[in-house]
Amino acid sequence: MKLPRVVFVTGAASGIGRSVAMRLASEGCAVVVADTDVANGETTCASITSAGGSAICQEVDVRDRESIRSAADEATRRFGGITGLVNCAGLVTMTSLDDLTEEEWDLVVDVNLKGTWLATQEVARDIAATGGGSVVNISTVEAEVVVSSTGHCQVHYNASKGGVKMLTKALAVELAGASIRVNAVAPGPIATDFVSLEGITAPETLEKLKDRLLIPRIGEPEDIASAVSFLLSDQSSWITGVHLPVDGGWLTR
Repeated sequence: MKLPRVVFVTGAASGIGRSVAMRLASEGCAVVVADTDVANGETTCASITSAGGSAICQEVDVRDRESIRSAADEATRRFGGITGLVNCAGLVTMTSLDDLTEEEWDLVVDVNLKGTWLATQEVARDIAATGGGSVVNISTVEAEVVVSSTGHCQVHYNASKGGVKMLTKALAVELAGASIRVNAVAPGPIATDFVSLEGITAPETLEKLKDRLLIPRIGEPEDIASAVSFLLSDQSSWITGVHLPVDGGWLTR
C-alpha cells in the first residue's frame, strides 16, 4: 500500500487526530502535527520520532489562514512538499437550542466547517504543486441523522458537520482537475468523544446505544485512523467524493 509521502494533519494533538498522525507515521509518512495545543502536539511528535518516524509540530488555528500558510510553508521547507491532508480539527459543545448563543454557533461552525475549507484551500495548493494527492475530512454520522449519540442537543454541531459532508463532495469536484481526491470519514461513537462529556463513560454510552450498534462496542480512534489511511492510499485510487461511515452499523438502523 502506497501512502502520501508528507501528510498535514490538523487537530493532531489528541483524540482521533493523534491516532491518525501516529498511524500514518508508522506507515512511513512524514507528518505535520498541526494544532492549537502545542504542548500535546509536541507530545505526539515525540511519540512519533521515538518510534522512528518523522514529524514536526506546528501551531495552527484552522480559523486563521495565515497560521495554516505558515505551517504549510514550514512543511515544504522541511520535507520538500505536502502530498496529503487530513482535516481532524473539530469542536462540539452541548447546548440546547434555547440556550445556544450566536457566539457559540459561530465558534463551532468556524472550527468545523470554515476550518476544513480554509485548510483545504491553502494546503491543496501545495498538494497540487507536487502533482496531486489526497484529502480526508473527519465528519460524523450526525451529518446524516439528527440523533445525538450523547443525548444532548447539538444543532450547531449537526449543521457544521452536515456542511462538511457537502463540502467534501464539492471539493472532490473542484480539485479533480488537480489530481486531488477528497473523501470524508464519518465516525460513529468513538471512545475519545465521551471522556469529558459530563462524566459519561464508554460502558454507559454503549448501554444507551446498544440497540443501534450492530457491532456492540464503542469505536476506538484507531478504527478511524485505519479508514483514513485507506482513503489516503493508492488502494482507494478510484474513490473520491465519498462520505464513509465508520460507525459499528449505527446508520443501518
